[in-house]
Amino acid sequence: MNFIKAIVAVGMVAASTSAFAADITGAGATFPFPVYSKWADLYKKETGNGLNYQSIGSGAGIKQIQAKTVTFGATDAPLKPEQLEKDGLVQWPMVMGAIVPVVNLEGIKPGELVFDGETLANVYLGKITKWDDPAIAKLNPKLKLPTDAITVVRRSDGSGTTFNFTDYLSKASADWKSKVGSGTAVEWPAGVGAKGNEGVAGNISQTKNSIGYVEYAYAKQNKLTYAALINKAGKTVQPTVAAFQAAAANADWAKAPGYYLILTDQPGEASWPITAATFILMHKEPADKAASAEAIKFFKWAFAKGDKAAEELDYIPMPEAVVKQIEKTWSADIKS
Repeated sequence: MNFIKAIVAVGMVAASTSAFAADITGAGATFPFPVYSKWADLYKKETGNGLNYQSIGSGAGIKQIQAKTVTFGATDAPLKPEQLEKDGLVQWPMVMGAIVPVVNLEGIKPGELVFDGETLANVYLGKITKWDDPAIAKLNPKLKLPTDAITVVRRSDGSGTTFNFTDYLSKASADWKSKVGSGTAVEWPAGVGAKGNEGVAGNISQTKNSIGYVEYAYAKQNKLTYAALINKAGKTVQPTVAAFQAAAANADWAKAPGYYLILTDQPGEASWPITAATFILMHKEPADKAASAEAIKFFKWAFAKGDKAAEELDYIPMPEAVVKQIEKTWSADIKS
């Protein structure tokens, strides 16, 4: 877990070493924490201003911005336009990434194991309990699968990663949709809970014969074994930047009220099926206008100079046309 410790340290340095009253406070999604931490470090070096971002999950981030205890909230589960209106909030996508199934199976290399959505849903429903179940074996005829029981790991906190994962399962499995559905928190039929992408990654790395789901940066940096997926077009795809971009290319942000858009199960032969955007939430009428202005400066910097850092962590930057649209949203909707 050295990577997680490192990015936590970056976030703390950004928060604690600045003497500026203008330090930016935010809280929420663990999904973008690696890239936000990297941006915080770079921004601190360039401007001297710090970022105090609490990686506590989308559900908690939404509650904190609603309570006005932070300057911005972060969530991978976008709020619907009517909720934004009710809470007096502005929302926009900051960066895109992907969620991957991860396993701890002896002798299995990253990308070798293949799942389709229905089989993955049946594992999380508790209907498939052994690794050598015929449904998994049929998808993986060349792999020697253990006879051991599957340890299912899922999030215990309110999570945008869970929102997107369960949204995908709902699209792939009618049984999952009717029995569980999608949300930042659901009534899980099976599994043990872990807090944050960090917690799930740690649990998987320590538990043999386990399966979980994390944002791709956590899988890659923690050297977890990720699975390939069969997408909507029936093609087996690996979690690559190209596959994430293929799914993200379908996003029409201009037609999405309040930028409410879900990117799971996108069409296209090359599309990764569990691609997602992560969003920022701020008040239209901020209590601290100076702090709000500083936060906007940071986001503007991230859009202008943060693409390389995002791509190095396998996130997908927002297209330039969308960034221009977001900047117009800031001018029109957030009072300075």
